Amino acid sequence: MTRNPFQRYRTDVIIVSIKAQRTMLQAARRCYEGNVTTGMIEGDAADARERILAAALDLVTRGGVAALTTRAVAVAAGVQAPTLYRLFGDKGGLLDAVAERGLAQWIAQKQAAVPLPDPVEDLRASWQGYVAFGLAHPAVFTIMTAAARDRPPPPAASAGIAVLRARVSRLARAGRLRVPEERAVALIHAVGTGVVQTLLSLPPAERHDGVAELALRAVEAVLLDAPGTDNKTAALAVGLLAHLPASDGLTPGERLILAELLTRLAVSERPNDRDR
Repeated sequence: MTRNPFQRYRTDVIIVSIKAQRTMLQAARRCYEGNVTTGMIEGDAADARERILAAALDLVTRGGVAALTTRAVAVAAGVQAPTLYRLFGDKGGLLDAVAERGLAQWIAQKQAAVPLPDPVEDLRASWQGYVAFGLAHPAVFTIMTAAARDRPPPPAASAGIAVLRARVSRLARAGRLRVPEERAVALIHAVGTGVVQTLLSLPPAERHDGVAELALRAVEAVLLDAPGTDNKTAALAVGLLAHLPASDGLTPGERLILAELLTRLAVSERPNDRDR
């Protein structure tokens, strides 16, 4: 029996239509599972980001960094896992965003704070605030101070270091700092981080405030010249270095030579030399 050509044509059309509908359904399913489409409304993305960050910060606060898994965050935020990857790239990006969220308000307060008249007291207040923040936000602090980082620090962390540099620069301009500024910044940051990590490793009942205070005194003994010190060569050299960028009476070459000479003076004098 010969098949009617018209019927064969209708069958082919139906098959093509079914395949097209199947393709459209699969594409729609992928978009749904990812909670995004190429034309995703910006407000929807922003809302999803906020929910994810809030859920991730809550998970880290309650259970530490180990509690932050893609599945746990997705469930808590009410999104699908692909949304996390689209908005944050990977787990590392999400961790950085969580730390940024936790740090942002504190850094903003530090930036807006009026410096104390005495640069030494200003540094002490900053130290106390850093230790208090770390103890109050252990999860955020742990993310920020992870030993192995394969990415640059979030903007809030860099802003925090910039605030520390500004305080150290005030010490230098006041003639109180007797090591180069970058060394001072590195030492203060390293010791402060170590103090908070040590305290966090102890049960709350065993955390003594005196540990942070003693560490600060040790840092000050290495970095600062006491008022009235007879031998102030290093402190004067560091102070001149701090003022050097603002000097207009030197050529760039002269400024470079003077900076090298002042740096050599600043680092050549050992801490105990001033007492000899």
